[in-house]
Amino acid sequence: MRFKRLDQARPFVTLAVIVVAWLLVPVGVKAILRVSFFELTAPVTLAASRVRDLQEFWSLRLHSKDDLIAAGRDLARLNASYELGVQRNTELQAEIARLETLLRLPSFTNYRYEHARVARRDFSGWWQRIVIRKGRNYGIPVGAPVVFTGGVVGRVTEVHAATAVVELISSPNVRLAGVVEGDTRPISFQGGVNPTFAPPTGVVEFVPLDIVASPAAPKRLVTSGFGGVFPPGLMIGTITRASMGGDGLFQSGEVKLDERLGSLAEVTVLVPL
Repeated sequence: MRFKRLDQARPFVTLAVIVVAWLLVPVGVKAILRVSFFELTAPVTLAASRVRDLQEFWSLRLHSKDDLIAAGRDLARLNASYELGVQRNTELQAEIARLETLLRLPSFTNYRYEHARVARRDFSGWWQRIVIRKGRNYGIPVGAPVVFTGGVVGRVTEVHAATAVVELISSPNVRLAGVVEGDTRPISFQGGVNPTFAPPTGVVEFVPLDIVASPAAPKRLVTSGFGGVFPPGLMIGTITRASMGGDGLFQSGEVKLDERLGSLAEVTVLVPL
């Protein structure tokens, strides 16, 4: 009977020994082991991502010629509208440069746009992040902002040889300064605790008392440009609720983020020049 009890307790003793040994390992060794493990598993992640791209390619080959002609026609319309937008953007940039020279204002940080495919998504209640298929091989630095057509995606937190980890703005570890569109007073934004399959949300603090937001009349929250990480004017989300905070001086509220954050296939990294 005693030997039977020892056999039953052996797995728990082994687990306890492993946990204690891991706690005694220096932090530097843990970091090296973690990076080494990530680099070893990176080829598997990249291969799985490329296989998904190949499956999507062959699934598109099954479409009829009429579908392809209709898609090409829609794409031509989009390209025409984008060309007009590019021309307008060039004119605005020239006007901004003229005003900066005239008023002797400091220039905003210039960026190089690096487009990258999403290789893996890693969502939980503690973090919200994705892995992209570009890293040091394309000069991506830690801390670089990441955007998409709907606004802010997040920022780069880890860079490896051929991959990089992007923490989404829906993660509770991300904080940034924003402003209500049309206002100049900064507001503190932080990602919320989001379940895996729930719509992404965030929270705001230090909202001025005269700003009224509700589900029927939400307020657009954009980046303020403070901190030098994100350019000003990028879409963060919409404030759907704002109520009096505990101090009575400011409001706090909830921000609805873009639902496409959980299904992104391609993002753009802004690499500072």
